[in-house]
Amino acid sequence: MDSSPNVFLLRLAGRLAATLMTLTTCLWTFWGISELYYEGWGLPFPEPLAYLVPAALCLALSLLALRHPRLGGWILFLGGAGFTLLWWGLAWRRLGAPTPAALVGMIPVSALLCVTGGLFLLEARYRAQSGTVGVGGRTCLALTGGLPLLIALTVTLLELPPLLRRYDDGGRGLRRISAPGVDLLWAPQGPGWNWKQAWGGYPSWNDLALYGKPPRGLEGKSGLWADAGDMQSSGLCAYLSADGLTLSETPLYIWRMPTVEELVGSLTRNGQSAACLWNGGLGPAACALRPDKETPLWDPSAPPIYYWAAEEFDSEQAYFVNYRGVVNIQPKDFGNPRHGYRCARAP
Repeated sequence: MDSSPNVFLLRLAGRLAATLMTLTTCLWTFWGISELYYEGWGLPFPEPLAYLVPAALCLALSLLALRHPRLGGWILFLGGAGFTLLWWGLAWRRLGAPTPAALVGMIPVSALLCVTGGLFLLEARYRAQSGTVGVGGRTCLALTGGLPLLIALTVTLLELPPLLRRYDDGGRGLRRISAPGVDLLWAPQGPGWNWKQAWGGYPSWNDLALYGKPPRGLEGKSGLWADAGDMQSSGLCAYLSADGLTLSETPLYIWRMPTVEELVGSLTRNGQSAACLWNGGLGPAACALRPDKETPLWDPSAPPIYYWAAEEFDSEQAYFVNYRGVVNIQPKDFGNPRHGYRCARAP
C-alpha cells in the first residue's frame, strides 16, 4: 500500500470525518433522548419522537457517508452550505447586518457540516486510490451506530424510572398548597388552568395579560405588548369566577397570576413541600427536595412543564418556572404546548 504523505493525509481525513459524525450523532442523541423525557413526556404520541429526529438524521447521514463517502460527502457539504446561508439569513433578518465576529461565531454550529462533507470526499479519494474500504469497515459502522444507542439506553435507565414513579393523586380540581411562606388556592381545570386553545397550544404571557382588552378574549391581540400592570388589571385570572370554572364578562379580581416566588415555594415532591426558595435571579432555586411535575400543583399527564409568572423581566420578556424549580425568561408573545399557567388566590 502506498505510504506517501498524501495517502496518509487522505486516511487521516476519513478517520477525522468518521469521528466528527459519530461525535455529532452522540451529542444529538443525548440532547434528543434527554429532551424527550423532559419536554416531550406528556405530549401525545408520536409528538415526543420529534426530539429524536436530529439524531436519527445524523445517524442516517453517518452510515451513508461511511458506506458511500462520495455521495454522503456531497450531501453533507451542500446541506451544510445551505444551512449556513439559512442561518446567516435568519440572523440578518432578526438582528440586522451581523458583524464579522458574529458570522465567524456561527461557523462552528453550521458550517462544520461542510468541513465534514469535505473530509468524506477526501476519504472517497483515498478509497479510489487504495482500493480499500477505509473507515467503512464493520467496526467503524458498529461504533457509529452502537455509541448513540448506548447513550439512549443509559439516559433511559436514568430518566424513565422517576417519570413512572411521579406522585399523582388524580386531583384536578381546586387545590390548596401550604408551604413555608406560601398559602394559596390554585384554580381547577378549566379556563384558569391549562386552558388549551383550538390551535393545540396554550396562551402566551401577552395573551393572558391582555385578555380583558378589547376585543375581550385570547385572540386579536397581535402586535400588542402587555406589562405587569396589564396582567393585574386585564389579565385572564382577573375574570375567573370564584369556583374557577368560568370567565365573567367583567373583572372580578378574585384570582390572579402567581408570582415567581409563589410558584417556586409551591413546588412539591411525593406529596410534600420541596421547600424551594427563589434567590431573585435566573436559574435553579434552592430546594430541600428536588421537585417534580406532580400533584397538587401540576398535572403530570398534561403537556405543560413551565408555568408563566406574574412578573415581567423587561418590556419584551416575562418570567416562567419549570417543575424542577428553574426560573427563566421567555418572550411575552411566545406560546407553545409546553408553557402553561395556573391562576391562584388567597384561601
